[in-house]
Amino acid sequence: MPAKKSAAPNRNFKVADQIQRDLTELIARELKDPRVGMVTLQAVEVTPDYAHAKVYFSVLVGDPAECEEALNQAAGFLRNGLFKRLHIHTVPTLHFLFDRTTERASDMNALIARAVASRSKDTD
Repeated sequence: MPAKKSAAPNRNFKVADQIQRDLTELIARELKDPRVGMVTLQAVEVTPDYAHAKVYFSVLVGDPAECEEALNQAAGFLRNGLFKRLHIHTVPTLHFLFDRTTERASDMNALIARAVASRSKDTD
């Protein structure tokens, strides 16, 4: 008889996904802080007990450090907004972190382009 799989990891993913969608809307419509510009939420990781959620974001324009500070200052306000939208027993405490993935990818692409350019010069 196969072991019964826990539904918790799937539920955890669904909750994180819903938090990401709701936060995106709350930030765009409700948050009036000028330090928060065009923010894209990249991912949300929720602890198994739903006590905390790490929210990874990137910015199109503006200072990422200022934006991170503003989002973390607004975390209580945003969490309150989630209380009204989510139908779960515990709404996690939000921790916003700047996601450097796109920045690193851009740096890697530049390095690759330089390596390819120098290789083509060597073969000429």
